[in-house]
Amino acid sequence: MIAIIGDIHGCYYTLEELYNEIINRYPGIPVYSIGDLVDRGNFSYEVVKFVKEKNIILTPGNHDYMFYHFFKEPSSIFARSWFFNGNESTLLSYEKHEKEMFEHIEFIKSAQLFYNLEDCFISHAGISVYYEKFLPQDFRNNLDLLEPLIYNDISSDRGIMWTRDPLLNLGKLQVVGHTKQPDITYIEDSNALYIDTGACVGNKLSAVIIEKNSIIDTIQVKTHLEDII
Repeated sequence: MIAIIGDIHGCYYTLEELYNEIINRYPGIPVYSIGDLVDRGNFSYEVVKFVKEKNIILTPGNHDYMFYHFFKEPSSIFARSWFFNGNESTLLSYEKHEKEMFEHIEFIKSAQLFYNLEDCFISHAGISVYYEKFLPQDFRNNLDLLEPLIYNDISSDRGIMWTRDPLLNLGKLQVVGHTKQPDITYIEDSNALYIDTGACVGNKLSAVIIEKNSIIDTIQVKTHLEDII
């Protein structure tokens, strides 16, 4: 059994409340983040620090990778895209934390792009149905076949950081963020669960409790206004 938190986007106080609710209900449960820790909300520095300190297991989002590449690979498409995706609030939150900023971007870079677990498959945006034509018919018996496709296409708009395509049915539950929904949303054809519920636009931050491809519980916290105003 695991807990997975949706896109946080600098909403520190909302994250803190949600995390405390998770561990109060499920003491000792492993907690994962679907990524997009930074940008848009006011407290990107505090969010990344909290995720590190609480040993929340990260799969990074496109905003996290834009943050990383801006400083480490400034000519990349990720770095160039950051100018148009809410970077001002992130830079402001790190204004007095330069040393920690570089520790945080290394933390982001070291995180896995996906987790293929017994309970579910976790990534930021999901595995596009586009990749099905490159896979053998029995690929669901060996999801390791996805890895080269994922890493070779990381920057494209159909990749695991960016896609808004219908998702490929992997034969197990996919849990993803990236595409905002008003509520946690399950898509049956893809066997995919979308858990970005727009914390950064004043809706709520959501988490799901998953055990062996089944949704055991959902936990949601209304966005704290100090996170976004």
